[in-house]
Amino acid sequence: MATDCEAWLNANPVEAGDLSDSFPSGDEDNTFTGNVNNEINGNWISAPTGSIHEARLKAKVKRRLRKNSSRDSGRGDSLSDNGDVVRSVVPPTSPKGKLLNRRSRMGKGRGLPKKGGAGGKGVWGSPGEVYDEDEVDVKDPNYDVEQENCVYETVVLPLDGETFEKTVTPIVQEYFEHGDANEVAELLAELNLGSMRGDVPMLAVSLALEAKASHRELTSRLLSKLCGRVLTAADVEASFHKLLKELPDLVLDTPGAPQMLGQFIARAVADNILPKSFIDGYKGRVDSEYARAALDRAAVLLRMSRWTGLRFDSLWGSGGGQRPVNQLIKEVNLLLKEFLLSGDTVEAERCLRELEVPHFHHEFVYEAVIMVLESKGDRTLQMILQLLKSLCASTVITVDQLRRGFERVYLDMADLSIDVPCAYSLLEQFVEQSFNAGVIDKKLRDLCPCRGRKRFISEGDGGRLKL
Repeated sequence: MATDCEAWLNANPVEAGDLSDSFPSGDEDNTFTGNVNNEINGNWISAPTGSIHEARLKAKVKRRLRKNSSRDSGRGDSLSDNGDVVRSVVPPTSPKGKLLNRRSRMGKGRGLPKKGGAGGKGVWGSPGEVYDEDEVDVKDPNYDVEQENCVYETVVLPLDGETFEKTVTPIVQEYFEHGDANEVAELLAELNLGSMRGDVPMLAVSLALEAKASHRELTSRLLSKLCGRVLTAADVEASFHKLLKELPDLVLDTPGAPQMLGQFIARAVADNILPKSFIDGYKGRVDSEYARAALDRAAVLLRMSRWTGLRFDSLWGSGGGQRPVNQLIKEVNLLLKEFLLSGDTVEAERCLRELEVPHFHHEFVYEAVIMVLESKGDRTLQMILQLLKSLCASTVITVDQLRRGFERVYLDMADLSIDVPCAYSLLEQFVEQSFNAGVIDKKLRDLCPCRGRKRFISEGDGGRLKL
């Protein structure tokens, strides 16, 4: 037996360091060698020396495996029969690795989303899926029989006095800009006016009294459109009753309020939104002088319409943008002729403002210069020059409109010279005086056309023809 152990040790030499790693001190080695029958790795052995060395090697390998088990717990290391470490390929068992792996654990599929994209958090179903209405469960403890016949409607609270003014005032002011009465009717129909319905005509007329004549015409048209759709005849009549009572307060802001209100009343009667007995009902019962003036104005206008055929559709006049061009040209000519007769520059300026056509003032300049060329007199030239200077100083006529008016005259000189042979000389004289007065600039003066002299025979050439 001893001979066999020596032969095995010679074939498998073991270093002293390897044996010392198994036991930290030499005392343990002596103890182990002295007692062969001691326990090795929990096993009591009684073997020769060769078996002892073999057992030590196996014990050392097992300790190394236990030491590295925490790091390599999932690698599947094992020990073979001859003591070699065998590593088997085993998939990791860590739960973290499973979470990071997005592939199907069943080994199936093509990598497409689960449930066709209809699954997951915050998903309401696959695209294009339509859900049916939930049927009411009769056995539900919260089931109510009246719930099936319940009708839900949007409730709009009625407007009070302060909210009514803040809501309706912008609607009326915007109407003065676009002039679409149908849009105003639709906006008012969406509101729950309630008891404030009769105050709509009153608010519109109050705003129109402080506005332009064209806005008052638009207000009369608005009242005619709203009556029957949003308002009733009783609402319109109640509004005019309130306006007559509040005339003393309206006069403080608008001195001409009584006459204007009288025209509103006459126009309302002509449009059949006020009864004809409205004015007769106040006879002998009017205490306010302002209300009496308004009613008298309305009665006079109604009598004039019966006797002289006065048209109430042109009572206020129409705005400049809504007026035909031919009518505007006639009014401009009438204004200039009236100015030449009266010489009142302030009145001419007021009338031009009331036309409300600032974009058409170039026509005023054009007609004024034409009138100077056709008059052939120095008085007309000086008066027109004074009027243009005053209007330019007050910025009623802008520089752009003045320039366009003069340029139109320059372009039409060829035709004007047929009717007025001396038109070129008169135009040069008027343009030069306008430049000296500061009405036009040097650039506009230099654009003035002049007709040159056509000389076929020169005076000092001995009668020879000039080629």
